[in-house]
Amino acid sequence: MNSDSDLQIAGDILEVPHLLQAPREHPATVAEFAGLARSIADDRSQWAHLVRYDATTRWYHRLRTGPGYEVWLLSWVPGQGSGPHDHGRSSGVLTVLSGALTEHTRRGTRALREGEQRVFAPGYVHEVVNDALEPAVSLHVYFPGLTEMPMHTEARCEARPVTA
Repeated sequence: MNSDSDLQIAGDILEVPHLLQAPREHPATVAEFAGLARSIADDRSQWAHLVRYDATTRWYHRLRTGPGYEVWLLSWVPGQGSGPHDHGRSSGVLTVLSGALTEHTRRGTRALREGEQRVFAPGYVHEVVNDALEPAVSLHVYFPGLTEMPMHTEARCEARPVTA
């Protein structure tokens, strides 16, 4: 039988399961970790009942772990901050779940509102602060899991406004 195309597929390509990749149970790429954070953020039932506010220290709770990653839930009352730090060999995704936070880096200052994300590589130095009048909640995904959080001097995170 002749056809206009030299390429013909015998049978239904979807009937060949060995050619299809199985869906991953856990994220493995930066985009998938950002997607994990967005899916948790969108489902308040996974985290809202766990949030606590502590006026004396930042509150945190490990929400989930998987092979090579951790998910942390943090709350921030007005005035609380992390101090300038990095995350050692871990990369991360920071997602604001409620309220607003301010991120200071050597490159400038950025306001992070509910739903906004920041993705960072190992060695990224920043300081996160709640300088709003309302409490805030954030979600942090670290891959590999967080094993250290070296603190830095204030001079490393001098704030300059970031222009959009």
